[in-house]
Amino acid sequence: MKILITGGAGFLGLHLAHYLTKKKQKVILLDIVGVDKKEYPKGCDFVKADIRDLQLLKRLMKHVSVVIHAAAALPLWKTEEIFDINVNGTRSVLYSALQNNVKRFIYISSTAVYGVPEKHPIYEDDKLVGVGAYGQSKIEAEKLCEEYRKKGMTITVIRPKTFVGTHRLGVFEILFDWIKDGKKIPVIGDGNNRYQLLDVDDLVEAIYRLIVLKDSKKVNNTFNIGAEKFQTVKRDLQELFDYVSSGSSIFPTPASLVKKALWIFEKMKLSPLYQWVYGTADKDSYVSIKRLVSTLRWHPKYSNAQALIKSYQWYLDNYKEIKSRPVGVTHMVGWRQGILGIFKRFF
Repeated sequence: MKILITGGAGFLGLHLAHYLTKKKQKVILLDIVGVDKKEYPKGCDFVKADIRDLQLLKRLMKHVSVVIHAAAALPLWKTEEIFDINVNGTRSVLYSALQNNVKRFIYISSTAVYGVPEKHPIYEDDKLVGVGAYGQSKIEAEKLCEEYRKKGMTITVIRPKTFVGTHRLGVFEILFDWIKDGKKIPVIGDGNNRYQLLDVDDLVEAIYRLIVLKDSKKVNNTFNIGAEKFQTVKRDLQELFDYVSSGSSIFPTPASLVKKALWIFEKMKLSPLYQWVYGTADKDSYVSIKRLVSTLRWHPKYSNAQALIKSYQWYLDNYKEIKSRPVGVTHMVGWRQGILGIFKRFF
């Protein structure tokens, strides 16, 4: 089976490449940026191109059985880029897949499509409310997926919670940097809210199981996915602190005041944290995964704490190399801390 992964240079693309090649699948990785081929398994094909290049996509998808569309502009990018890549890019990928009779299409959406919900758990049929350009663009892209389902395509939409694992940096690199230095970790609110995460290895396995499930009607659907075992923010972070023995601890903060300040810092481009991150940080945030579990007869393996510990240990093991990289705006590099770096001195 030949599988095309858009966003192949990203955090998820890297993990998918390793997992799928172990399953003896032929993998093509498409991304607008180049990759460090040493990090990828042998046998992968690499194509440096833009997902909005319709003619290239149509040629590339010949003889492709499955497309995993993971390419996306991230929340820190400019608004016009987010909509152009996430919506128009998705339209190009869907059109090309339809023209080439691709058997299965997997779209990686986000639980950001739910906004800041008032009830939990969140189900797939609950109201969609995009917060910011990223969340709104994901909703528009899902609408395109629904249009192409009506044209006869088998399309699986996956809405993952924030996923972590080896090679995941971004906002988590800021957290890990503070923990390594033994700093108190300020949380928005008191940390007693339940906030579900997801281990990338569980996400990758679920994607593979959806690809190989024979009943196409069952996978032609939308699925939430997140950790099955998770606690409060305070308790999950405490398990990480206990593992590290760094001296870090939770530092509660007044939620309304801090969120207003972070909103101002974001608008002034002084903070890397975007609205959906700090807007949900003091609230319960978890989805129901019953539909996925029932469809696959499978359960995620890792808890929140286990996923965080695994990710942090990789960070420690690769600390010098990570710190030698330039900062950026993707999940594979550290983010510039901005004003958060100044606050760090006082914690």
